[in-house]
Amino acid sequence: MPINFYNTLTRKKEEFIPLKEGQVGMYSCGPTVYTYPHIGNYKAYIFADTLKRTLLYSGFEVNHIMNITDVDDKTIRDSQKEHKHLKEFTKFYTEEFLKDIESLNILKPTKFTKATDYIDKMVKIVKNLLDKKIAYKSVDGSVYFDIKKFKNYGQLSGVTLDQLKENAAGRITNDEYDKENAQDFALWKAYDEKDGDVFWQTELGKGRPGWHIECSAMSIENLGEQIDIHTGGVDNIFPHHENEIAQSESYTGKQFVKYWMHNEWVLVDQKKMSKSFKNFYTLRDITEKGISPVAYRFWLLMANYRTRVNFVWEALEGAETALKRLYGLYLGLGDTPTGEIEAKYQEKFTEFIQDDLDTPRALTLLWDLMKDESASNADKKATVLDFDKVLGLGFADLKEEIIPDEIKKLAEEREFARKNKDFKKSDDLRGKINSLGYEVKDLAEGPKINKI
Repeated sequence: MPINFYNTLTRKKEEFIPLKEGQVGMYSCGPTVYTYPHIGNYKAYIFADTLKRTLLYSGFEVNHIMNITDVDDKTIRDSQKEHKHLKEFTKFYTEEFLKDIESLNILKPTKFTKATDYIDKMVKIVKNLLDKKIAYKSVDGSVYFDIKKFKNYGQLSGVTLDQLKENAAGRITNDEYDKENAQDFALWKAYDEKDGDVFWQTELGKGRPGWHIECSAMSIENLGEQIDIHTGGVDNIFPHHENEIAQSESYTGKQFVKYWMHNEWVLVDQKKMSKSFKNFYTLRDITEKGISPVAYRFWLLMANYRTRVNFVWEALEGAETALKRLYGLYLGLGDTPTGEIEAKYQEKFTEFIQDDLDTPRALTLLWDLMKDESASNADKKATVLDFDKVLGLGFADLKEEIIPDEIKKLAEEREFARKNKDFKKSDDLRGKINSLGYEVKDLAEGPKINKI
């Protein structure tokens, strides 16, 4: 069965055929470690994880590299605001990021790469581009990529040089900028007093790398001159990924990436998540409300990765309720050993996930499996665990919750009051149970107690 992914480069769904049979080289743009990532950022990492899990499920070996951007405009700016050395500052947020991805059941990549460990490789690439006269030095010693020298500039984003008009002849030093500011971009930034003690003394002079060259250096060093898949959010398409293509292909003379895959935004109040809009949420905001980060993963899987989603707390709470219901159904299958994977369900599941990661249909299939009375409990368990190799919802780690005797007794008293139509007492007992951290749901088969 062919695997099909949407390729941003060609703007269509294509059959996935790796450069080397049975092996996949995959690069994911990771975090810039200057603050806690917002939940929109985590959509990119959950998407990349689902993609990698799908490839592993399909029998591929995956060499997955994710970068840690530990030097750029933002990390320098904010480390100085906190009066901390750059290394100490970025180490803290790197460790927080690692805790977050573990809580989201994201598999660690084959290797995390820190930008500051690859300065020599970046210098080598920049020198090569200078020798080819594709890059040039400015008066202050900074090095810029001449976008007019790369004939395919704009192939990923659709930006063309004749659209850029007067901007095309200019230069821009900022790491990040919008489409209206597309200009020659900095590969190497000459030292500026604003950088403080952040600089490297190299053959290019005293300074530091631009953001875009960092990913090219780390990917080429670890995955070779050509990559099967490069992932990131749609906000990375321009300028970051466009610039990665230009500098990498100018350096190697080869196609840089075969399949570019991008996830859409998470909106809040129909706006892009941003500190300036004051609609910025982190995983800490989710856990402070008593909601599991895996519920956020589940909510994202309910929509295709290429679909914009609008975050509201009610939707996340509804997703958590649904996920708890799935957990309850799984635990209700009992302690019986797992049986055989249901072939007809596995075939459909594989079809869905190999069709551009169609997780919404995969989740619908999971519900159908749980409701299928013709399947044995043992076979259901085996099939759920098989699906979860891709979904990453943590079914294998579930344990039947032990309800304290005190709570059970209160629930029995409430049920007795309810059957005798003493609804005031029933409500009072429900409130007491809730205050102790549990809830009672009245189901057709009887009351069900859960920890809140």
